[in-house]
Amino acid sequence: GLKELWEVSKDTYKFFEGVQKKNVEKYDAWKATYAEWKKANADKAKLLEDFAAKKVPSVEEMFKGIPEFDQDKNIATREAGSVVINYISDLVPQFLSGSADLHGSNKNYIKTGGNYGRGFDKSYTGKNFYFGIREHGMGSLMNGIAFHGLFRPSGATFLVFVDYMRATLRVAALAELPVTYILTHDSIGVGEDGPTHQPVETVSSLRTFPNMDVIRPADPEETVGAYVHSQQRMDGPTSLILTRQNVDTLKSIPVKTRREGVLKGAYVAKKESGDLKLILIASGSEVQHAMKAADALGDGVRVVSMPCMDIFDRQPDSYKQEVLPKSCTKRVAMEAGVTSMWYKYVGLDGKVVGVDRFGFSAPGDIVMSELGMTADNLIKECKAYM
Repeated sequence: GLKELWEVSKDTYKFFEGVQKKNVEKYDAWKATYAEWKKANADKAKLLEDFAAKKVPSVEEMFKGIPEFDQDKNIATREAGSVVINYISDLVPQFLSGSADLHGSNKNYIKTGGNYGRGFDKSYTGKNFYFGIREHGMGSLMNGIAFHGLFRPSGATFLVFVDYMRATLRVAALAELPVTYILTHDSIGVGEDGPTHQPVETVSSLRTFPNMDVIRPADPEETVGAYVHSQQRMDGPTSLILTRQNVDTLKSIPVKTRREGVLKGAYVAKKESGDLKLILIASGSEVQHAMKAADALGDGVRVVSMPCMDIFDRQPDSYKQEVLPKSCTKRVAMEAGVTSMWYKYVGLDGKVVGVDRFGFSAPGDIVMSELGMTADNLIKECKAYM
């Protein structure tokens, strides 16, 4: 019988002695060649070694390298992303981007990156990939690049189309690949394209993936935090959920608070000035409504911006208690999507103002208003709840 758990014959050992010797000789020759190349190309060698070591700037360095947005200008988070992604490309040279034939709408083009490929205006030094209308292919290619290990790929499409690449997202999460998905047109706010293009269940469905950080930022500064988090992650993918329509820049909240708040998944956007009676929780484009509603509902109302449930759930219990104290059981959440996941945070006695139905074709602001995604409706729902 076998004397070892994995017994290998002497002949096999003998055969591989020669193979090992041959490979050592090849490797030594390669090392000599690399040493010569490194001496002649010190800058490129440092870049290559940094890529291989998976080095990225610190959070502090990245925040410092991305200027603050105009606090008096309201823009869509996809528009904010178009600015942030270019700073990210400079700060993280191994960062790549691409789109499934939607660069103009996703707004994720790296302006100084060049286009990847052969012919026309493309070269193999390009950082922008034209994946074509094939989301599954895009996801597979990004996984392959991430498995290789030198580069940090990202790819974009409309959020509602992410289901075409769902299998590749699952692989990225399972294999702990640092891939970034840039998913724009994030809700019924898409408008005239109608219910086929208005995601209502999609954000929640992404949140069900283990090891997938799903971030839905509320304004440009939260968008900075979202992108920075995606490039700090080494052990899994990040989905960035961005609006088509303009949102309020939350200038009453310090820039530092908004950016760093994303890195904790949730934070107090507006603290009550009196005894705490009600907590409003929201993500993305609904945070602006929660802020306005809190002003109208009185001094006992707190607003919590929760761009990422996954990150918040990983925080210490002390921080979670600081943001959502157990002493306050009166809680209302708001998101332009299906409601079920929010009961984890509001409790069974809480209330969720959401969209548990498909949308309809009309201008985005009309769809939002008709389906209750306004500050006025949130105020009405809170008063009825209280």
